[in-house]
Amino acid sequence: MTLVMGILNVTPDSFSDGGRYLDAAAAIDHGLRLLAEGADIVDVGGESTRPGAAPVEPAEEERRVVPVIDALSRRGRVSIDTRRRAVARAGVDAGASLVNDVSATLCDVAAAGDVGWVAMHMQGDPATMQDGPRYDDVVAEVRDYLVARAAEGRAAGVPEVFVDPGIGFGKTVAHNLSLLRHLDVLVGTGLPVLVGTSRKGFLGGLTGGAAADDRLEASVATAVAAALDGAAMVRVHDVAETVAALEAVGCR
Repeated sequence: MTLVMGILNVTPDSFSDGGRYLDAAAAIDHGLRLLAEGADIVDVGGESTRPGAAPVEPAEEERRVVPVIDALSRRGRVSIDTRRRAVARAGVDAGASLVNDVSATLCDVAAAGDVGWVAMHMQGDPATMQDGPRYDDVVAEVRDYLVARAAEGRAAGVPEVFVDPGIGFGKTVAHNLSLLRHLDVLVGTGLPVLVGTSRKGFLGGLTGGAAADDRLEASVATAVAAALDGAAMVRVHDVAETVAALEAVGCR
C-alpha cells in the first residue's frame, strides 16, 4: 500500500496555496478535510520552500504550525515540514510523529523524539537551488546521498526513515524526469521512498504552461507512476483524487 501525505501549507507565499490556510482555524479545517479524504498523514509546514523563497524566522514558523499540529494530531497522524531544529522540536512536542526534513540534517531531533524522519535531497537552498543546478549523474548522486543520510538516521536511533529524491529542489526538468523514470534505483536500496511532484513547476512546463492549480491530472499521474514503481508514500495537495487513482491501480 502506498501511503498518502496531504500537504498543508500554513504560509502566505507557498507556490500553490500560499495564504489560503495561514489562519490557524482555516488550516485546521483543511487538515481535517485531508484526513477525511484519506490522507494517512498531514504534512504541516510554516515556511515556503518554493524556488526563490525567503527564509522565515524560526519563532514565526513555530507560531504558525504548533497550534495546527496540536489540533490535528488528536485526529490523525501529522508530520512537521521544516528545516529548523527548534521548529522540528516544537512540532514533535505538539504531536507530530514524523519530521519531514528538506535539509536532511535533523535526524537527531527525530531520534530524540522517537519519531520518524524524511531525509530529502536538495542541491543548494530554496533561495538559490534553481540557479543552474548541475549533476554528472543525477540518479546515482541522489541515491548515494540519501543512502548516506539514511544510514546516519538509523545510527542515531531514528525508528522510521524515509528518503525523498527532492523533485524540483535543485533540479532541472530533465533531472526531475530522470529521477522519476529511474525511481527503481532508489527503491532498490530497500529504503522507503517518498515522492512529491504535486503541482510543481516542471509539470506546468510539461502541460503547456498550466498554472499550479491546473496541474491536477499531471500531479495524479506522476503520483500513480511513482506508486507503481514502488514509492512507499506520495506527498500531494489533492488527496481525494490521488487516493481514488491509487485504489484504481491496486496501490491502496
